[in-house]
Amino acid sequence: MARGVAGAQAGASKRPTGTAPQTAGPEAGRGEAVGPLERGLDVLRVMADSAEAARPGDLVRATGLARSAVDRIAATLVHLGYVRAEGRDLVLAPRLMEFGNAYLDASGLSRALRPSLERLTRTLDESVSAIVLDGCDARIVGTAVPPGRVIPLGFRVGDLLPSERCAAGAVLATGWDPPTREAWRARRAADPLDAGFPAVPTRPTAPRPERTEADFASWTTAAAANGWALDDQLVAPGLVALAVPVRDPDGRPVCAISVLAHTSRHSADDLRAHALTEMNRAAQDIADALYGTSRPLPAAPPPIAAPAYTDAKPELGPSFLQALARGLAVLTALGGQRGGLTLAEAAEAAGLSYQSARRNLLTLSELSYVEQHERRFLPGPRVLELGYARLSTLTLADIARPHLADLVARVRESASLAVLDGAEVRYVARVATGQITSARITPGTRLPAYATSMGRVLLADLPRAQWPERIRSLRPQALTPHTLTSPEALTAAFDQAAHDGFALVEQELEAGLRSLAVPVRDRSGRAVAALNVAMHAGPESPEQTRDSMLSALRACAARVEADLALASAHVPVETG
Repeated sequence: MARGVAGAQAGASKRPTGTAPQTAGPEAGRGEAVGPLERGLDVLRVMADSAEAARPGDLVRATGLARSAVDRIAATLVHLGYVRAEGRDLVLAPRLMEFGNAYLDASGLSRALRPSLERLTRTLDESVSAIVLDGCDARIVGTAVPPGRVIPLGFRVGDLLPSERCAAGAVLATGWDPPTREAWRARRAADPLDAGFPAVPTRPTAPRPERTEADFASWTTAAAANGWALDDQLVAPGLVALAVPVRDPDGRPVCAISVLAHTSRHSADDLRAHALTEMNRAAQDIADALYGTSRPLPAAPPPIAAPAYTDAKPELGPSFLQALARGLAVLTALGGQRGGLTLAEAAEAAGLSYQSARRNLLTLSELSYVEQHERRFLPGPRVLELGYARLSTLTLADIARPHLADLVARVRESASLAVLDGAEVRYVARVATGQITSARITPGTRLPAYATSMGRVLLADLPRAQWPERIRSLRPQALTPHTLTSPEALTAAFDQAAHDGFALVEQELEAGLRSLAVPVRDRSGRAVAALNVAMHAGPESPEQTRDSMLSALRACAARVEADLALASAHVPVETG
């Protein structure tokens, strides 16, 4: 925890900067009821900024809270599914991405950005980001990287950059008002080395404030005059970036599109010549999509409905903080509709009273996690600081591994996750038991798909018209006396797996080995992986194994699917 907690501790006492948010109306103090919400958000920020898993003692030191307060906050966050307890460690869980997803859904930004960002990165063969103003600095809200790059450049969705060190910051600063400029000066004075920005290298020495302000003012003035800004190795040595604004109908910059390249590929001037025309075209396409002047975007999957508040006090007793749970329920509920919700709609969606929703919206607004536009409230980009950047890099294997461990603890048999790779299944995650009969399989192992339970459920999910050709390409061979090899037998097995939603393979891959598998599906319903338990084919019949383990296996797959849906709502998840 050393570096991560130190950085988090430095930032834990900071209050959000920038323009003062509009709030839900006058309120005589926040009162005791909303104190736990602010403290819970402090804990989540510290955990998000840490490079390692946190322990309660670390959180006590980083936040200054009492151990009893940290323990109650942690117990509540674990119960809600935002944090996972692994022994003494506390780890951020994929469900925490609900907050960032709520912002991206309610703002409509992700849906408007994604087609243009993907098209632009293919055209330019460079990494592309979309960046918005968060207080006085620049928050990444969308990314696209060139396919096939071994080491793609770029930042993560949720990363925060100092405005004065990135081209997008210069573009966005052309629309600053005086309070934002004052907030920027205060932030520079409080953090002259940029230690509070984990996404960029810390400055070796503090520049003179007057020199920084003069340089940034000159850069911003040029950006306003040119309609673009160039960053020549300010954000990091060896990197150059070009940014252009996306403007609202009144001409204000609401977003910046930035292309990042290594100096080995482009100088700053070369990058401008290479990219500017296409970037301006993409910025106009995004503005059209945001403000309705182009053809409607293709239908997008609906936002994942946030569960309404449920009172766990009777179950958990004093360790459950109702005020924290209610506040987080309000925050996630705001993502249920493009443009946000009215106060009454937020109360109904969160399952709270009007007054409770109002108090929580006031606190969230004061902390700059919620913005108000006329009568509607929606999450602001600051919610992305709550672990979104870290969690957005999770792979399917990362997501599945803790659920596999829970499954193994329950059924006392080894469990694995695999994907279809040509004629084989390739293992991507595995949790083994310590039993003497446990199969010696590791991630990366490949096995013939036709003779495995995971291969069966994945092949069965393919369009039925593809089955004959796929069976021919598998070239099945008898691995044991029980292996199905004929096209007719394998077609029947696929049919059975498609009908049942599971496959049980008995000693077809290896004598004495039995396995039971179910599919893991993405948001569209496509089977992207399979999950199985494997065991010795002992005295228990295959039917008894199915009856005793299938429900636990399906429950595990459902939990993986729920986390995958949240993690992949706005950023791609690597499944292989």
